[in-house]
Amino acid sequence: MFSGFDLLDAAVVAAIFLLAGLVKGLAGFGLPTVTLGLLALIRPLPEAMALMLVPTLLTNLWQAFAGPALRSALQRLWGFLLASGLGSLAGANILARSDAALLSGLLGLLLLASGAVALLGPPWPVPSPAKERWLSPLMGAVAGLIAGMTGSFLMPAAPWLVALHLSPQQFVQGFGLGVLAVTGVLAVAMAGHGLLPPDLGLASLAGVVPAFLGMALGQRLRHGMPEARFRRMVQAALGGLGAWLAWRAFG
Repeated sequence: MFSGFDLLDAAVVAAIFLLAGLVKGLAGFGLPTVTLGLLALIRPLPEAMALMLVPTLLTNLWQAFAGPALRSALQRLWGFLLASGLGSLAGANILARSDAALLSGLLGLLLLASGAVALLGPPWPVPSPAKERWLSPLMGAVAGLIAGMTGSFLMPAAPWLVALHLSPQQFVQGFGLGVLAVTGVLAVAMAGHGLLPPDLGLASLAGVVPAFLGMALGQRLRHGMPEARFRRMVQAALGGLGAWLAWRAFG
């Protein structure tokens, strides 16, 4: 059962989207992950996932198509992207039949693992072309499955795309395409399972403006802080947030 929103709820959700957009503008990633991590502290995870759908779709639509590397990213990553979409469909079916509290804990563990890998783990080895042909769809399927269950496309998608040594523009547009694929499938699947009622759809639409405002502000501030330092700060914060979500679910 989905609960309604009052003015305070709307203000909190708008502030979360503004912050998540700021992170995406500064670091180039993180809007759905930051949004879900914070919303899951105050709303059930399926509600949080429904709320993040429209801003995530629109911001990543811009990220995926605004640049010169669209064709090369599609040629290199089409198997990864297709498997991601199929995996997210399977994950959404699990979401519809699972305990939301446990999935919130899974999101927490995912955020904790992402922070640990980014801050402490060694870089993934570059795969050979032969290995890439079968590993890329496998990684896409796993990332899509996790995204379908939790809404977060961060693991193992981001480390895998880094391991492919894509150009910066290919990475940005390829990651945007991946998020776009899994979020689009997730939206359709959640609607089919009755997990996307009209009030949450409208609330999600209302998050678009603060998300884009945050992105614009983050892009302006990006020049004032070394990007690598900010990425480490974001990963550390997400790891701490993930630890809290996991402790709340499993502790």
